[in-house]
Amino acid sequence: QVQLVESGGGLVQAGGSLRLSCAASGGSFSNYPMGWFRQAPGKEREFVAGIAFSPYETDSVKGRFTISRDNAKNTVYLQMNSLKPEDTAVYYCAADLSRRLFPSTSKRDYSYWGQGTQVTVSS
Repeated sequence: QVQLVESGGGLVQAGGSLRLSCAASGGSFSNYPMGWFRQAPGKEREFVAGIAFSPYETDSVKGRFTISRDNAKNTVYLQMNSLKPEDTAVYYCAADLSRRLFPSTSKRDYSYWGQGTQVTVSS
Protein backbone atom coordinates (compact mmCIF):
# COMPACT_ATOMS: atom_id res chain seq x y z
CA GLN A 1 0.00 0.00 0.00
CA VAL A 2 1.48 3.29 -1.12
CA GLN A 3 1.75 6.00 1.49
CA LEU A 4 3.16 9.50 1.32
CA VAL A 5 3.71 11.26 4.62
CA GLU A 6 4.63 14.93 4.79
CA SER A 7 6.33 16.59 7.72
CA GLY A 8 8.13 19.81 8.54
CA GLY A 9 5.32 22.33 8.37
CA GLY A 10 4.72 24.93 11.05
CA LEU A 11 4.46 28.60 11.92
CA VAL A 12 7.26 30.90 10.80
CA GLN A 13 7.77 34.64 10.47
CA ALA A 14 8.06 36.28 7.08
CA GLY A 15 11.59 35.91 5.77
CA GLY A 16 12.10 32.65 7.60
CA SER A 17 12.72 29.13 6.31
CA LEU A 18 11.19 25.69 6.57
CA ARG A 19 12.08 22.34 5.04
CA LEU A 20 9.27 19.99 4.18
CA SER A 21 9.85 16.26 3.83
CA CYS A 22 7.77 13.66 2.07
CA ALA A 23 8.54 10.06 2.98
CA ALA A 24 7.19 7.43 0.59
CA SER A 25 6.46 3.84 1.54
CA GLY A 26 4.90 0.86 -0.18
CA GLY A 27 7.06 1.19 -3.24
CA SER A 28 10.11 2.80 -4.72
CA PHE A 29 9.52 6.18 -6.30
CA SER A 30 13.06 6.86 -7.39
CA ASN A 31 12.11 6.48 -11.06
CA TYR A 32 8.91 8.52 -10.90
CA PRO A 33 8.20 12.21 -10.89
CA MET A 34 7.23 13.69 -7.54
CA GLY A 35 5.56 16.99 -6.89
CA TRP A 36 4.66 19.50 -4.22
CA PHE A 37 1.35 21.33 -4.36
CA ARG A 38 -0.29 23.78 -1.99
CA GLN A 39 -3.81 24.86 -1.23
CA ALA A 40 -4.73 28.06 0.55
CA PRO A 41 -8.22 28.53 2.07
CA GLY A 42 -10.79 29.17 -0.65
CA LYS A 43 -8.31 28.58 -3.45
CA GLU A 44 -7.54 25.79 -5.88
CA ARG A 45 -4.71 23.39 -5.20
CA GLU A 46 -1.73 24.68 -7.16
CA PHE A 47 1.57 23.27 -8.32
CA VAL A 48 4.65 24.49 -6.46
CA ALA A 49 7.54 22.30 -7.55
CA GLY A 50 8.27 18.94 -9.10
CA ILE A 51 11.20 16.67 -9.75
CA ALA A 52 11.74 13.95 -12.32
CA PHE A 53 15.21 13.74 -13.81
CA SER A 54 15.58 17.42 -13.04
CA PRO A 55 13.82 19.81 -10.68
CA TYR A 56 11.33 22.51 -11.61
CA GLU A 57 9.83 25.24 -9.44
CA THR A 58 6.95 27.46 -10.45
CA ASP A 59 7.72 31.13 -11.09
CA SER A 60 6.16 32.42 -7.87
CA VAL A 61 8.62 30.43 -5.74
CA LYS A 62 11.63 30.23 -8.05
CA GLY A 63 14.77 31.41 -6.29
CA ARG A 64 13.16 30.89 -2.87
CA PHE A 65 12.06 27.23 -2.89
CA THR A 66 14.14 24.23 -3.93
CA ILE A 67 12.89 20.71 -4.48
CA SER A 68 15.23 17.75 -4.09
CA ARG A 69 15.08 14.02 -3.54
CA ASP A 70 17.06 11.34 -1.76
CA ASN A 71 16.31 8.12 -3.59
CA ALA A 72 18.09 6.00 -0.98
CA LYS A 73 15.63 7.29 1.62
CA ASN A 74 12.63 7.37 -0.75
CA THR A 75 12.13 10.97 0.36
CA VAL A 76 11.46 14.24 -1.40
CA TYR A 77 12.19 17.61 0.17
CA LEU A 78 11.03 21.16 -0.33
CA GLN A 79 13.40 23.76 1.08
CA MET A 80 11.52 27.01 1.50
CA ASN A 81 13.46 30.21 2.13
CA SER A 82 12.43 33.87 2.27
CA LEU A 83 8.89 32.83 3.12
CA LYS A 84 6.07 35.30 2.55
CA PRO A 85 2.59 35.47 4.11
CA GLU A 86 1.15 34.50 0.70
CA ASP A 87 2.98 31.16 0.99
CA THR A 88 0.58 30.21 3.78
CA ALA A 89 -1.23 27.01 2.75
CA VAL A 90 -1.50 23.31 3.28
CA TYR A 91 1.34 21.70 1.35
CA TYR A 92 0.84 18.31 -0.27
CA CYS A 93 3.30 15.82 -1.67
CA ALA A 94 2.23 13.75 -4.68
CA ALA A 95 3.56 10.91 -6.81
CA ASP A 96 3.14 10.59 -10.57
CA LEU A 97 3.39 6.99 -11.82
CA SER A 98 4.26 7.96 -15.37
CA ARG A 99 7.75 7.99 -16.81
CA ARG A 100 7.67 11.67 -17.60
CA LEU A 101 11.10 13.19 -17.97
CA PHE A 102 9.75 16.55 -16.82
CA PRO A 103 7.36 16.91 -13.85
CA SER A 104 3.76 17.70 -14.68
CA THR A 105 2.20 20.84 -13.21
CA SER A 106 -1.30 19.33 -13.35
CA LYS A 107 -2.68 17.69 -10.23
CA ARG A 108 -4.64 15.29 -12.48
CA ASP A 109 -1.39 13.56 -13.42
CA TYR A 110 -0.55 12.59 -9.84
CA SER A 111 -1.92 9.29 -8.55
CA TYR A 112 -0.96 9.34 -4.88
CA TRP A 113 -1.18 12.14 -2.35
CA GLY A 114 -0.08 12.73 1.20
CA GLN A 115 -2.33 14.11 3.91
CA GLY A 116 -0.76 17.55 3.79
CA THR A 117 1.18 19.70 6.22
CA GLN A 118 0.22 23.21 7.26
CA VAL A 119 2.61 26.08 6.61
CA THR A 120 1.70 29.42 8.15
CA VAL A 121 3.80 32.53 7.54
CA SER A 122 3.12 35.50 9.77
CA SER A 123 3.83 39.07 8.71
